Amino acid sequence: MRALLQRVSRAAVRVDGRELASIERGLLVLLGVGHDDDAATADALARRVCELRVFEDDDGRTNRSLLDVGGACLLVSQFTLYADTRRGRRPGFTDAAPPELARDLWLRVADGIRAQGVEVGLGEFGAEMAVELVNDGPFTIWLDTADRGS
Repeated sequence: MRALLQRVSRAAVRVDGRELASIERGLLVLLGVGHDDDAATADALARRVCELRVFEDDDGRTNRSLLDVGGACLLVSQFTLYADTRRGRRPGFTDAAPPELARDLWLRVADGIRAQGVEVGLGEFGAEMAVELVNDGPFTIWLDTADRGS
């Protein structure tokens, strides 16, 4: 799985002008699923999103997690994180998981985050979405589960 985490003061996702979900302080997570991803990968990523210390403590150091600050998560499926741009001018997306697998694992990540007590807002799987955010910092983290072995 590939996830782009953005620490936000607010974020929202819309489809056809209709707001599906919004959060205040927390993380916007753009999530791509690959062919080799599975339930264990999804569970590990959900834990990592919740436990990653990217929020400032009283001394201004990034020592607090989403759990520590009581933040929320806006989780948006984004297969384009698996874009292959090595050849030509048009990206290829063959490394992205098929929609059935991607949707199931995206929802599993959401459930895993919720299970830790974090409010989760979702985009609409497979839809053209407008994502709006105020990046706090800016603070953006790239996670690729292939880099960790799971």
